[in-house]
Amino acid sequence: MVLVGRITRPHGLRGQVVIHPETDFVEERFAAGATCWTRSAAGDERLTVLSSRLQNGRVIVGFDGFHRIEDVERLAGLELRVPETSLQALGPGVYYAHQLVGCEVRTTSGAIVGPVVKVEGGGGASRLVIGGRRGEVLVPLAVDICVDIDVEHRTIRINPPEGLLELNER
Repeated sequence: MVLVGRITRPHGLRGQVVIHPETDFVEERFAAGATCWTRSAAGDERLTVLSSRLQNGRVIVGFDGFHRIEDVERLAGLELRVPETSLQALGPGVYYAHQLVGCEVRTTSGAIVGPVVKVEGGGGASRLVIGGRRGEVLVPLAVDICVDIDVEHRTIRINPPEGLLELNER
């Protein structure tokens, strides 16, 4: 299951919630009829989107069966996930962040940098956060630096500019 959003809080009195999206495909992911799953102490729960809209840059969603603020208060803070198989196909050279997390990063000369622990940023300014031997290493996710990304074999080869790896180590 892949993270696509987080429910931040109830919105209004009619059972809607504010969602912090973790997807580039907000309109499709939260369209009426779309489904996602949450996990809480009560167990897994399937939620079906009844309505959604953007309001002041926020995603407001109503779920089927939730009609009052009291119904949705328990959802605040929960993650929304979908099966990986339901993700939209991406073009060549484009990856979902979860596909990069866990990949082993090596330099073009074969030196191990470490595993990707997360991907930060977005909109053309993404960077890999790598768990290096002496702390986090931040590497821009740029075609000139990340010269080979192989998600199938869980490897990324980088050609970092001189001093980049040393600069980022703590």
